[in-house]
Amino acid sequence: MHKGLFISFEGIDGAGKSSHIQALEQAFVAAGRQVLRSREPGGTPLAEKLRNMVLHDSMDPLCEALLVFAARRDHLNQVIEPALQRGDVVLCDRFTDATFAYQGAGRGFDWQVLVQLEHWVQDLPHGGMRQPDVTVWFALDPSLAAQRLRAARLPDRFESQPLSFFQSVHQGYADRATADPDRFVQIDASGELEQVRQAVLQALYARGHLTNQ
Repeated sequence: MHKGLFISFEGIDGAGKSSHIQALEQAFVAAGRQVLRSREPGGTPLAEKLRNMVLHDSMDPLCEALLVFAARRDHLNQVIEPALQRGDVVLCDRFTDATFAYQGAGRGFDWQVLVQLEHWVQDLPHGGMRQPDVTVWFALDPSLAAQRLRAARLPDRFESQPLSFFQSVHQGYADRATADPDRFVQIDASGELEQVRQAVLQALYARGHLTNQ
């Protein structure tokens, strides 16, 4: 039986991370693994309702943080933990690093309060805290990310923020990566689609998480 593997994908809006999750899923399936794809906020009926509120309703940073962590708690209990116990690979579009980057660095919310919420929601019954085994961070200059977003779709409440907001978010991700370098894989997201995709696959092969079978 395989050991469960939890991989999160992070980056500012426009970094293109979502485009590469499917390719990685296919690689794991080809290697004989069962794969669960999910996202945050979201992943369960309750969490999807909370996601819609966070993305579209006006609220202060504390409300945002509480709703995101409430969604995360349900997502962990209902989806992520059972999948990991089964030995599946969980590929999640965003996780807690996004909360520190967006609500913490972007909104300027108290970082230590987020740390406390992180422990309340993610501490495991027998010790330790649930974090991804690997976090793939698609690092991209915020001005380039903004150009991509304008060409792609109508922005939601977060995507419509000014450039300075995304510069702060980018720095928030950098701070999280500095604090936990063994978990983070930084990918230069400025290249062509196939170039970035190969960089992601090579990083997972290099760590031994992805193998040919």
